[in-house]
Amino acid sequence: MRHLKAMRRWFSRKFGYARLICLVLLIGFAGVRVVDPAPVQELRSRTFDTFQVIDPRVKTAKPVAIVDIDEKSLAKLGQWPWPRTVLADLIINLTNLGAVAVAFDSVFSEPDRLNPDVAAGTMRYVDEVTRAKLRSLPSNDQVLADAIRRSRVVLGETGLESMTPQLDKDLPVTGFASVGEDIDPFLFEFSGLLRNIPVLEKAAAGRGVFTIVPERDGIIRRVPMVLRAQGIMMPALSLEILRVITGTPTVLIKSDKAGIKSIRLRGLEFPTDKNGQVWVHFARQDPSIYIPAADVLDESVPIDKIKGKLVLIGTSAVGLHDIKTTPVSPAMPGVEVHAQVLESLLTGAAVSQPNYAIAVEFLAALILGLLVIAFAPGLGPVTLVLVGALFASALIGASWFFYQHDRLLLDFTYPLLSTTAVYLTLIFSSFVREQAQRRQIRSAFGQYLSPALVEQLAQSPEKLVLGGEEREMTILFSDVRGFTTISESYKNDPQGLTRLMNRFLTPLTNAILARKGTIDKYMGDAIMAFWNAPLDDAEHQFNACSAAVDMLERIDELNKQREQEAKEGGHVYIPLNVGVGINTGTCVVGNMGSDQRFDYSVLGDSVNLASRLEGQTKEYGFPIIVGSRTALAVKDKFAILELDFIMVKGKKEPEVIYAIAGREDVAHSERFQRLRNLTIEMLASYRGRDWTGAQDAIARGRKSDEGHDLELLFNLYEARISNYRKSPPPEDWNGAYALLTK
Repeated sequence: MRHLKAMRRWFSRKFGYARLICLVLLIGFAGVRVVDPAPVQELRSRTFDTFQVIDPRVKTAKPVAIVDIDEKSLAKLGQWPWPRTVLADLIINLTNLGAVAVAFDSVFSEPDRLNPDVAAGTMRYVDEVTRAKLRSLPSNDQVLADAIRRSRVVLGETGLESMTPQLDKDLPVTGFASVGEDIDPFLFEFSGLLRNIPVLEKAAAGRGVFTIVPERDGIIRRVPMVLRAQGIMMPALSLEILRVITGTPTVLIKSDKAGIKSIRLRGLEFPTDKNGQVWVHFARQDPSIYIPAADVLDESVPIDKIKGKLVLIGTSAVGLHDIKTTPVSPAMPGVEVHAQVLESLLTGAAVSQPNYAIAVEFLAALILGLLVIAFAPGLGPVTLVLVGALFASALIGASWFFYQHDRLLLDFTYPLLSTTAVYLTLIFSSFVREQAQRRQIRSAFGQYLSPALVEQLAQSPEKLVLGGEEREMTILFSDVRGFTTISESYKNDPQGLTRLMNRFLTPLTNAILARKGTIDKYMGDAIMAFWNAPLDDAEHQFNACSAAVDMLERIDELNKQREQEAKEGGHVYIPLNVGVGINTGTCVVGNMGSDQRFDYSVLGDSVNLASRLEGQTKEYGFPIIVGSRTALAVKDKFAILELDFIMVKGKKEPEVIYAIAGREDVAHSERFQRLRNLTIEMLASYRGRDWTGAQDAIARGRKSDEGHDLELLFNLYEARISNYRKSPPPEDWNGAYALLTK
């Protein structure tokens, strides 16, 4: 169990659970791409639509013309369908104008309703001779079949969702051959197939399915080139036109394990997707390729509009319901979709999504995902956003480059989505981790720092160096003088003593926190605090000294309240007197303790000296005593009074110590300046072994010290001088006095 916990800690520290989640997420997105649900397909398709809208195919040639059964032609020739003799004339005129091939974007599945024999049976008031003559005439279907036979015509057929009656097995079909894997699992399949009447089928040079099935969102993007309908493999109308004009007897289909790769005709090969579909590279709609059918029939069309072109016969009339939505147009006639397929293939401008595209997408997603997982957690927020934008730009740019340069459709949405998901997961985990760290910091420092400092530290946790760091700090120790006597007065009221402690510790704590201090610990009635950690404080000496003065002022206020309460309550009043020691020096600060329990604390000789100085406040008679480095830093902002040159027990070097007698206003007062000068004179005489001069300075000081603030200090030096008169110090004495107590 111990080894397992150690391994978990190592894994969490070195790798991190967020990275593990991201790896699982990366695998999950790979699974989604393999399944390829409809929303993913639609997102990919919409991306490719955007490419085509931004950069549609530019026509370099116009090999296709559309003979349009438009509103003008319907108005002139009547409603559709027209008599097939009219269509025969249309084919003959187109052939005479030099059309390479003619294809119908419609199906003639029933005999012409205007055939002569049908008319003979339905006409009233017609004699038998006339009926006989009508029956002897060739049918309109035969007339159309003869015109088809004398030209190069491809008839259209349509796939149906439901099965049609049994097809005539003698009708001609296009031959197919395949190289590679079995293509049957990849082919689009229609249950039924609606064909033309046999007389027309047998006369035609080719037969192709013109059915175009839109994708889930109703947009035409791909057209199947080969499909299976009612068990028969059929070519698309556009593929059959190309087969007929190239003279290819059999269509060759190439495939691999991923599906169909390409379709080959004599002198022409073009790529498809795995289902044998061609991605149509759409151009903007081109009205110039449309020719009204009425103009062809009345022979008013210029020959250059037809000569040498593939002619599609279809309709743009809204009433005939052959309008499609494409990426570049919301209303494109279906016949023009076939024309755009032919133009793309014949001019070499087709786009394709190769079968290896999914492998490229997987590889891009894997590489980018792993890079993000490996390096993102170590980056800053701004760098992370910039790197994320760079990755996204690289993916989009690469996809756009391949579309423009090679006409390849490579999907950037899948690697972008997977990488973004990983990226956002890492950001979220980083946010959660940061919030947890902030909560931990607030919890750890909330009792020791002011709320403003705690929040600043929580917002910038990098300022907290855990485990210990060396820095210059100012340390403060405070203690209540005579607290033992005070506590004895509460021996029968321990709860009252607790209330009293909270009552005086609260204002002292507030004074420290208000001056950017950090509470290290409470030791009964004593407080230890420090400045310049965990947050930098350029004025840590000034803030510590200001806090000390504030503490004394707050204790004075508290004592006034307690004295009033004692008078009103009729009990003994014992004032609270606080001693404060402050020192500045190099310390080690950080989390210290054991694995199970630790505190943010500070260690060092400077800490020990601050504690010793606090203990000397009762000896020197000043409530605030500071070390020399502290005094030097604040000498212009407080009333600083030199007290002594001492050797602290446990230290080799002596230290000059000072008292803080008040703020800057006190320092500038005439009374303080006079006492300060007398004290300096006394210390100079004392250290120069001029005992008489020192005592004279003390005497003059007592006269000037109306408030008896220096009474204990003068008493202390008089006692030392008396001892030195009896037992002079050694010749090498430097004026330092060794403290006998801590």
